[in-house]
Amino acid sequence: MFVPRGFSYVGVHCRIKRRRKDLGIIFSEVPCTAAGVFTTNVVKAAPVIYDMEILEKNPGGIRAVVVNSGIANACTGKQGMINARRMAEKAAKELNVPIESVLVSSTGVIGVQLPMEKLEAGIEEAVKNLSKDPVPFAEAIMTTDTKIKIHSERVMIEGKEITVLGIAKGSGMIHPNMATMLSFITTDAKVSEGALKKLLKISVDDSYNMIDVDGDTSTNDMVIVLANGLAGNTTIQEETDGFWKLYEAVHEVNRVLAEKIVKDGEGATKVMEVEVKNAPDRNSARLIARAIASSNLVKTAIYGEDANWGRVIAAAGYSGARFNPDRLDLFFESAAGRIKVAENGQGVDFDEDKAKKILSEKKVKIVLDMKQGKAFARAWGCDLTEKYVEINGRYRT
Repeated sequence: MFVPRGFSYVGVHCRIKRRRKDLGIIFSEVPCTAAGVFTTNVVKAAPVIYDMEILEKNPGGIRAVVVNSGIANACTGKQGMINARRMAEKAAKELNVPIESVLVSSTGVIGVQLPMEKLEAGIEEAVKNLSKDPVPFAEAIMTTDTKIKIHSERVMIEGKEITVLGIAKGSGMIHPNMATMLSFITTDAKVSEGALKKLLKISVDDSYNMIDVDGDTSTNDMVIVLANGLAGNTTIQEETDGFWKLYEAVHEVNRVLAEKIVKDGEGATKVMEVEVKNAPDRNSARLIARAIASSNLVKTAIYGEDANWGRVIAAAGYSGARFNPDRLDLFFESAAGRIKVAENGQGVDFDEDKAKKILSEKKVKIVLDMKQGKAFARAWGCDLTEKYVEINGRYRT
């Protein structure tokens, strides 16, 4: 794991949760250029609203992000906004930085006010324990996650070694256009505000916005990227070679983290990758891939290791894309092999035992060849199991 220059991290237990870490901070030695992508849900949590305003006013001077887990600070009215600002104020005071340089984030139960005394005491403790190790921070932002989610990449730009590190959380309420997922990306690259915004949006569209666990889009999701410039490279501008090199590193971090989120889906036993190729256009390919990955009927078929290919074709049909259904070929793939189950929109004879063996693997790929163009898209999902119901049936208690 590579850690960018100038960043430190911490995670502590401030007693929002009974036992596990529940408060984390990321801190940069110098101001960062920052960009964010936020939930499309009309109901936005206080931290989302707060950060959108801060990034609008001060995108070139961010120093820190403070995050709590266990309580979402969503649907909490004016007091929720006051508490979001108090989080930033306390962190700014303890870190000795301006309040407008601090972003905040929360994840957990909706409709509950933050216990500010506990949270503020936790911030005091956290600031004293900042280090170069990002693992405690990754632990602190988990809710129903069973594993921490970290990935890093390195890239050479103009002879300078640039590091990108991503830390994410997410397990449930995951649906295209993000969900209860948080992702924080730090890099020591020097990059313009416009370039950073653009590469983040492009990457999010093809990573976090192409995953699904349960079809629910949350109130709190966000992806934040901080670039502090300590790698010493010339400022990266839009559409340059450096831009695309940095994009590839950021996107690989986001792609890996997105797949980790799906793999850790609540109650999940299998990862499902959906590949749509030779589509009429990119938008159609994306719509179809997302519809298949989001289909509860497809998810339950994958869980049951049932090659019920009609559910896949049906999901493509209601995706909103326009296409000729009489040209579709469909395949199931995994480490156990590959099998064609439909051709030209109709079923073909196939070995049910072989299909079940393919679907019994932990990672299953669904390949839909549309034979109607050259566009391609990929989405990720997971199976839907009884365990998902058990986890979410007692989430608040």
